[in-house]
Amino acid sequence: MSPTPYSLPIIGQSNARFSVNKIICIGRNYADHAREMGHDPDREPPFFFFKPQSALAEPGTPFVYPWFSEDVHHELELVIALKKGGYQVSAESAKQLIGGFAVGLDMTCRDVQQQAKQHGRPWELAKGFDGSAPCSALRLGSYEDLQQMGELSLTRNGTLVQQGDWRTMVWPVADLIAEVSRFIRLEAGDLIFTGTPAGIGPVVPGDRLLANLEGLGDLLQVDVIAAKAP
Repeated sequence: MSPTPYSLPIIGQSNARFSVNKIICIGRNYADHAREMGHDPDREPPFFFFKPQSALAEPGTPFVYPWFSEDVHHELELVIALKKGGYQVSAESAKQLIGGFAVGLDMTCRDVQQQAKQHGRPWELAKGFDGSAPCSALRLGSYEDLQQMGELSLTRNGTLVQQGDWRTMVWPVADLIAEVSRFIRLEAGDLIFTGTPAGIGPVVPGDRLLANLEGLGDLLQVDVIAAKAP
């Protein structure tokens, strides 16, 4: 795959970068989060949506609060990076596509999303605006290496606001990759944001978010700053 202008640093490799292709995001993949959003996780299959490459924000990048929203929420997520692609792969084969993992945030303009839903319109703007996918540095590793990672956690201004065990996802990692590959061709460089546990909530300019995947070896710090109105 040809290099893209969008990439992430690699933990332990100061001069290496991971070139990012598509950003695929999974919805309602934790039962507790599905319930807090008013849905039944036992009856709904997984769904996914996309963020553009311009949504990616690498470590050290402030989150610029979008001028067109008054209710931006944090959503903590395990991020899977693919080292190779595939189409309609089995869950077992999907394990072989994994090339690394990170911790990320799916920043969401909740008010914009709700307005779009009320009018029967797409809600890409609420999820896909520039900088809406902050991500930590990537740890290269296999599916087996991923099993050594611990829980996800997020603090806002020093207070724990989200915590979850990614092993409790409604659709486990390998099954999830296989399910997505039923519909689209996965490629090397794709990032999969695998869904958020319960505890999503609003952020405001001045907030500092610290996201962690236990064992990753790299915290994601995101400082929220105000944007200038156009």
